[in-house]
Amino acid sequence: MCQHRPPCPSPDATDREAAHVVAHHPEQGWSLLCNGVLLFEDTGELLPDGRVIAPARCRAKAAA
Repeated sequence: MCQHRPPCPSPDATDREAAHVVAHHPEQGWSLLCNGVLLFEDTGELLPDGRVIAPARCRAKAAA
């Protein structure tokens, strides 16, 4: 998907949020990155293959 040079991180990379924003909808609370990741304002993510990454605040509670 990414046409940038250097290419953006893949959806499986740990730095996937560094990809360029191709659509931003703050009124709905999400952005689409050029690697296909949907990034939500609560820091949750939906990967192109359907996997869900929980918001960071949920991960912090689980670790406690």
